[in-house]
Amino acid sequence: MTTNTPTEAPAGPTTTPQGRRRKRRTIVVPLVLTAAITGAAVLGVTRPWEQRESGGVKPPVEFGTVAVQKGSLSSGIQTAGTLGYDDPTPVVAAGRGTVTWLPAVGAVIEPGGKLYEADGRSVVLMRGSRPLWRDLGPGVAEGPDVEQLKRNLIRLGHADGLGLAVDEKFTKGTETAVKRWQKSLGIKQTGTLTLGSVVMLPQESVRVQQLGVQLGAPLGSASVMTVSGTSLVVSVRPADNQLSRFKPAGKVEVRLSDGTTVTGRIRSLIRGASDGQGEGDGAGGGDQQKTTVTVALDDQGQARKAGPSSVVVTVVGDSVSDALIVPVTALLALDGGGYGVKVVDGTSTRLVKVRLGLIADAQAQISGGLKAGTQVVVPK
Repeated sequence: MTTNTPTEAPAGPTTTPQGRRRKRRTIVVPLVLTAAITGAAVLGVTRPWEQRESGGVKPPVEFGTVAVQKGSLSSGIQTAGTLGYDDPTPVVAAGRGTVTWLPAVGAVIEPGGKLYEADGRSVVLMRGSRPLWRDLGPGVAEGPDVEQLKRNLIRLGHADGLGLAVDEKFTKGTETAVKRWQKSLGIKQTGTLTLGSVVMLPQESVRVQQLGVQLGAPLGSASVMTVSGTSLVVSVRPADNQLSRFKPAGKVEVRLSDGTTVTGRIRSLIRGASDGQGEGDGAGGGDQQKTTVTVALDDQGQARKAGPSSVVVTVVGDSVSDALIVPVTALLALDGGGYGVKVVDGTSTRLVKVRLGLIADAQAQISGGLKAGTQVVVPK
């Protein structure tokens, strides 16, 4: 006779449907409390300044409060610059001879004046962008160098009454004007301008910045000197992330070495080789180009008092005054668009939507129902 052995129930407490429902309720309640505490589900905001991290558990963020400030805000930037004389240019001598006289460093020479001496003969400064490459006298072929010479003879007053036209022809009148110029120098009146007797430079007048040779040196061994314009300018080498702030004709402020401030305008932006040229890894790493920004100053007198030196340049940007200001870390991006801040109200906080104005230096101008002194929440 076969005996039917009853199947044993598994050990442990019996779970009823009611028991399962009761267990789920005990799990749901703390989740709801957690959401209410963090405010993540209720506020529907994000912090735009937080970086999202991939992987791992994100450490909790600690919060503090700051007061809404009232004051001025500017988007201008500051960078270092150098105050120096404009447009340094090496003077390369034409012809042969020995240097027998040199001007002093700092001397200012006007067109028509003696720039240096070679073999006891004056070499005269004239204004022009094209160096001379040949003798200019009767019978010479037409050319822009002739026109350049005639402009100088007229400007220096040696063509008065000759009716000299500014063209590329070396006329009889041109010969006469050259003789007058030679007479004023006390040299033989040949009517021919010989190569090496004149240096053409583009500046209105020049300042001797540096001598390149000593007395007795032969011409052609090196540039005779370096000259510059007589105006002081500021040169800046901005970082790549600052370039967008430097606009042609943009306004800047320059703090000089003596503590005074002068204004100026951005005159030019010229792309050129960096200071680290040739120090790269062979793949162009050290040859990245930098931009040189030149600033023309409004007050040359004040700049000359300070003299060539290091300066601080402020690029003037947008600015506001009497504005309500908070750190950008106080801003919360709202789900529906726009921004808000968490305002401390007694022992609790409330979300206040704000309008943004100027943002600069990690500070933001805000408006919309707040006042100076109100405490807002920021991460520590």
